[in-house]
Amino acid sequence: QQLLVESGGGSVQAGGSLRLSCEYSGYIGTIPCMAWFRQAPGKEREAVEAVAAIDDHGTTTYADSVKGRFTISRDNARNTLFLQMNSLKSEDTAMYYCAAVGICWVLRGPLDPEKYSTWGQGTQVTVSS
Repeated sequence: QQLLVESGGGSVQAGGSLRLSCEYSGYIGTIPCMAWFRQAPGKEREAVEAVAAIDDHGTTTYADSVKGRFTISRDNARNTLFLQMNSLKSEDTAMYYCAAVGICWVLRGPLDPEKYSTWGQGTQVTVSS
């Protein structure tokens, strides 16, 4: 059974930084493609916004809204995905979810939430101005 557990969320002032982690398990003999999504307060779960993605070769993709501020990375030896968030803005306030899929060649773009079959429970990030 695949499982994703996020951590590292919290409250920070605008301009500050946070580092999110997502520990994954259950992907035996494969390196999953993974991504971070977020859901702003008051929006339905279906309205998740893509943040960043990383494939099994380490290739990264970013949403325009976070380019130059956020960095996605992974440590395959520790089965952990990271999201380093710098220069945070109030509009970054959201519940952040990590997502994964074991079959990376699924024919959907890396920032398409439909690509991913397993999701974590989320970690809240609140940025105050």
